[in-house]
Amino acid sequence: MTIMKIGNIEIDKPISLAPMEDISDTPFRLICKRLGADLLYTEFTSSEALIRNVKSAFHKVTVRDEERPVGIQIFGSRPLSMQKAAQVVEEARPDFIDINCGCWVKNLVARGEGAGLLKDLKRLEEIVKIVVDAVQCPVTVKTRLGWDKENIVILEVAKMVEQAGAKALTVHCRTRTQAFKGTADWSWLEKIKKNISIPLIGNGDILTPKDAKTVFETGCDGIMIGRGAVTNPWIFKQIKYFLETGEYLPEASFRERIELCIEHLKLSVDFKGEYRGVNDFRKHYAGYLRDHPGVSKLRAELVTIKQSQQIIDRLQLLL
Repeated sequence: MTIMKIGNIEIDKPISLAPMEDISDTPFRLICKRLGADLLYTEFTSSEALIRNVKSAFHKVTVRDEERPVGIQIFGSRPLSMQKAAQVVEEARPDFIDINCGCWVKNLVARGEGAGLLKDLKRLEEIVKIVVDAVQCPVTVKTRLGWDKENIVILEVAKMVEQAGAKALTVHCRTRTQAFKGTADWSWLEKIKKNISIPLIGNGDILTPKDAKTVFETGCDGIMIGRGAVTNPWIFKQIKYFLETGEYLPEASFRERIELCIEHLKLSVDFKGEYRGVNDFRKHYAGYLRDHPGVSKLRAELVTIKQSQQIIDRLQLLL
């Protein structure tokens, strides 16, 4: 039995929902929680926005008791800003705070944020130390293998963040220059696990129950699902069933996908209001309606409708 411990959190082989910009909001986190996600992360949030009281940043770091255990992920390149931001988000009572050292997006890394820290390991270490010392809750880190294939530094980084006080490490098994291209190299996970004593969470290309089993077999204490959950939020339940029985759960039926789509839309409107709730939800249609004949035409129709009840009425015609 593999019990992962982060502070007061103790979970056997946890399956986490990854922090994804514009995806891992409260409604989607609640959907994934209901479908078996053990550990949730908020969208990654700018430390600079938090310390400047930007309203949209505070929306991202609002968590609810029904989500727990949940971590708030923050990013930045300035140690003092990260320190202050960690103190700000601790007031939201997360179960832990996660530091983003892995986002590959160009404008972030150009400022030395996210995966940009992999080019400045002293700064990365300083940020982890200052955040750990600033808060009472556990601090964790999410990163990548390195900047590029010639500069894979994950073994050094893993030991460094452990010594700096991080209570767990998540590794997306690609380099920054890969972004989401190529294939995640899970072979590094076994090497990393042998190099640290804190929990290790594997991430990258875990799209099926069999993928999850393979990653757990590297010795990881937990796994993290990102894009695999966007088109199939049932993946958490499917993985757990496969790990327990060795058998596959049937894929969600089209009716189940439509019913969950409606439920998700209602949650979006409940949490964000009619206008923003409908607009923010548009990105989810492609996932819920995949494989439906004429999905492109249907999606194009749905994004023009501005009232949630009209969207629900249209979706119910498909049942």
